[in-house]
Amino acid sequence: MAGHSKWKQIKRKKAVTDQKRGAVFTRLIREITIAAKQGGGDPGGNARLRTAIDAAKAENMPADNIDRAIKKGTGELEGVTYEEVTYEGYGPGGAALLIQATTDNANRTVAEIRNVFQRHGANLAATNAVAWMFDRKGQIVVDAKANEDATMEAVLDAGAEDMEKEGDIYLITTPPTQLHAIDQALRGKKLLNLMEGLEEMDDVAKVFSNFDIDAEAMAAVTG
Repeated sequence: MAGHSKWKQIKRKKAVTDQKRGAVFTRLIREITIAAKQGGGDPGGNARLRTAIDAAKAENMPADNIDRAIKKGTGELEGVTYEEVTYEGYGPGGAALLIQATTDNANRTVAEIRNVFQRHGANLAATNAVAWMFDRKGQIVVDAKANEDATMEAVLDAGAEDMEKEGDIYLITTPPTQLHAIDQALRGKKLLNLMEGLEEMDDVAKVFSNFDIDAEAMAAVTG
């Protein structure tokens, strides 16, 4: 009986994990689709799509899923049409709330959001009631084991707005349109430093890498 009980617990835990993973995949697929719809299916010329693909890969989303989401966005494959909508409101105590949603049915979504607001003693507000309080920014998280001065120099040279140390991480703030380029520039800077360190060794003749960095990021790295 104990073994059976343990099996049920593991099965239940796996079901919950799979459900959460499915929800993450759904959000990522919608973001990829919207990004491809707005900026085209080439990640080389669509920073938002590159960022969405990177996020999907970080969650181990299969390449086929990513490809289908892109093609649905560009219209190469039939699929659900998503749109981005923003809702504003006030929570208990007057806290301002800005909700961004990606939906295939805006009427359904606003009704569901209004219902959640009402259940928690909150209220939806008119457009621009609270939006002025918020700025859209990009964020990059770097392990604080990296040298702080070198990291700060690299990200500021690449166009970042700020960098703060929070516990064991550096939190880098960027303009939203520069998120991908700054992230790539930072990775490129670290890689170039590593390669230079290896090449300085007497016993090392050449160092090769398959690292791919676009022109914009390379310019930020090399200054």
